[in-house]
Amino acid sequence: MNSNITSIKKITMVRIYLTEGEKQLQTLVKRLHDWEKLRGLTIFRGITGFGESGKIHGSSIMDLSLNLPIVVEFFDDKKKIETIWEHLSEIIKPGHMVRWDAEINT
Repeated sequence: MNSNITSIKKITMVRIYLTEGEKQLQTLVKRLHDWEKLRGLTIFRGITGFGESGKIHGSSIMDLSLNLPIVVEFFDDKKKIETIWEHLSEIIKPGHMVRWDAEINT
């Protein structure tokens, strides 16, 4: 076991599912950075994916539209995430945000 770990803190993780074509990503990142003052976030570009519409979003040599799935992931303390969740619920489509409790080493 790593002797540098002094304690564990409870946090809440959030994951938001978008597609590049929705043009929502820059606005979301700016809001999370400037307004919500998150400690940090990570954005993943998916290779392929589909949602309730059943339309497959992906890339291939023949398809250069770059309408790929995007996942935005971040965490913070539970109270802060509850506030952010309320704010984002107004702009993110229902069923496109998930959250769960986790622990972080401090």
